[in-house]
Amino acid sequence: MANRVELVFDFVSPNAYLIWGPLRDVIKRTGAELDVVPVFLAGMHKLTGNAPPMIRDADVKGKVEYSMLEMRRYIEKHQLTKYRLHPKFPFNSITLQRMLTAADQDGRGVQFVEAMLPAIWEESVDITDPEALGAAVTAGGFDAADLFARSQTDEVKGMVAANTDMAVERGAFGIPTMFVGQTGAAPETFEMFFGKERLDQIEDELTKG
Repeated sequence: MANRVELVFDFVSPNAYLIWGPLRDVIKRTGAELDVVPVFLAGMHKLTGNAPPMIRDADVKGKVEYSMLEMRRYIEKHQLTKYRLHPKFPFNSITLQRMLTAADQDGRGVQFVEAMLPAIWEESVDITDPEALGAAVTAGGFDAADLFARSQTDEVKGMVAANTDMAVERGAFGIPTMFVGQTGAAPETFEMFFGKERLDQIEDELTKG
């Protein structure tokens, strides 16, 4: 039976924030494991030919407006009323993604996401400012200097690049993408789900016999 969710993740995506709390609720209800996979969304878009919805759908009459309606409905349903579009969106997230990777090396990737998502998408911390970013990371209970230093190593940079390539090879083209399967099973046996609207399907996958 499926017991693991691999969440392809980049802080730059508003949907990364919007999926996080509701997905964590699913994880708690089902007793599943959650693994965060740090990728670089801009790199994923380049590899797949994809683009942010506001750009991709700009010329489709009514589609952007409907997407905004669906987002408002989702926010209301899940009571995500603290959400605020970041004033510098879309910001460059590569340093933050590499710091997340370093935190994940320590077994604290989920905790790092838990700490930083509110800072970015509720408090509008300017993560493009190294001092502001460092203060937010420290406030989240992490050694900002250590994570930043490790984020500059070839090892960590290579891990983010490899994660991005692998996610695309598995079929991912945007965020949030989730792969659901059994711990230790081959990656090709995992089911892929895309979009925050797939939470019910993910829970069904985790609870079916």
